Amino acid sequence: MSAAAIHGRVSEIQQMLVALQTGTLPGAAAAPAPATPATPATSFAAQLSALQAPATATTAAATLGGGDAGQYDALIQSAAQRHGIDPSLLKALIRAESNFDPNAGSPAGAQGLTQLMPGTAAALGVTDVHDPAQAIEGGAKYLRQQLDAFGGDETKALAAYNAGPGAVSRYGGVPPYAETQQYVQRVLGYAAEYRTQSPTPTPTIL
Repeated sequence: MSAAAIHGRVSEIQQMLVALQTGTLPGAAAAPAPATPATPATSFAAQLSALQAPATATTAAATLGGGDAGQYDALIQSAAQRHGIDPSLLKALIRAESNFDPNAGSPAGAQGLTQLMPGTAAALGVTDVHDPAQAIEGGAKYLRQQLDAFGGDETKALAAYNAGPGAVSRYGGVPPYAETQQYVQRVLGYAAEYRTQSPTPTPTIL
């Protein structure tokens, strides 16, 4: 059978199927209308969206190799004390930024535990962003700068850490960037978790 003949036969079969379904085929009873599904696609889409919302917030950390969440506690405590920062907040920031992986990097060029950009790292005196002690010190110093710039407001300071202080000043708060909004909520959530697990007196803000 030639290709043309096969194509013609397929077309005939398709027409017959349509006729059967619509009841237009001679001697054929109209096929009952297919039962309307209980919008499984919509329900699935809604469920998928609901599942993706929290998942998106943790994608950055989840896709990283990560490290031991407690191995940098001494460095975190020390840097937080030097810069008058809640150690739980600093640890939460590190978890969100790198999942405790000192070799973490982003496509934008941010590197290390606290994901400092090269220019920011240099300005903070960090010469090796992959050195945990330097990265944590630099991240604590930069977070302190943002806290000072925004009146000690942790939400705005975290937004500035993620999106830049210019964006926070321009919008008068957390900018309308989904990534930044999720980042802020994620860090604050981690910080609350750490405070519950191991309550630590918040250092006096200088």
